[in-house]
Amino acid sequence: MSRGTIVVTGADLAPQALALLQGFEVVYAGKAPQEEDLVALCRKHDPVAIIVRYGKIPGAVMDAAPSLRVISKHGSGTDTIDQDAARARGIQVRAAVGANAAAVAEQALALLLACAKSVVQLDARMRAGHWDKATHKSVELNGRTIGLVGLGAIGQRFARMCDAMGMTVLGHDPFASSLPTYIRSVDIDTIWRESDAISLHCPLTAENRGMVNARTLQACRRGVMLVNTARGGLVDEGALLEAVRSGQVAAAGLDSFAVEPMTAPHPFHGEPNIILSPHIGGVTGDAYVNMGLGAARNLLDVLQVETQSA
Repeated sequence: MSRGTIVVTGADLAPQALALLQGFEVVYAGKAPQEEDLVALCRKHDPVAIIVRYGKIPGAVMDAAPSLRVISKHGSGTDTIDQDAARARGIQVRAAVGANAAAVAEQALALLLACAKSVVQLDARMRAGHWDKATHKSVELNGRTIGLVGLGAIGQRFARMCDAMGMTVLGHDPFASSLPTYIRSVDIDTIWRESDAISLHCPLTAENRGMVNARTLQACRRGVMLVNTARGGLVDEGALLEAVRSGQVAAAGLDSFAVEPMTAPHPFHGEPNIILSPHIGGVTGDAYVNMGLGAARNLLDVLQVETQSA
């Protein structure tokens, strides 16, 4: 007898996660589900749970599933889920916090190093037949200051990597506690003012949307580097583009964007000092399994509690 239906807003789920969900009917929404697709799927199957990989979950999707009890994120960011709507309907929202921390922190480090060492630009020059040894100077990160906005599992893991490279680590997170000694907790203005490089690791909220903007970038040291593996909405992309072109920002490494997927042509495409990756920071084989397991366990925790209390 089926324990109910679970809708996955993606095309697949790790076999290890599916093993935990035995007894449920698992229905996939495909690689790029739109709101109308999810509404139709929920009306047809009336799921007890949704595992969110791609797409957004507004109130209309929830209303199409009267039996829905939990929305479980395949990852740590829940900004694609209307949490106010879920709360009003008595639906729990869970996230697989920390499941992709290693993967995203490593991507942030890769982007930081690409910015500091001109990896992409030098590769292109070499392939064009140039040898820039006599003229090129990279940035040495040892002794520089990194400012981290957000000190959750990802931010703290990245902080440890930066400390190991000899960087001074500043961090801002009003919700963080019991930080390791190598992170100096500061206010956000200190992050802008004192950092040689800044890396974003916070969730996107109404309060911090566009926090990296013309004003805050102007408050930074000239030649600052910016890394964003969090959410594109944290950055005013027009302001960042102007700051890179003026040299106020020496380089930016971006893994998330205001509109995804990014469509061509995009103003960033012509900027050699903006390094791009298609929001794949958390996309590794290990993270895929860990996020699937975390999402499955979270929804089972909710459904089992409800079953026991019913």
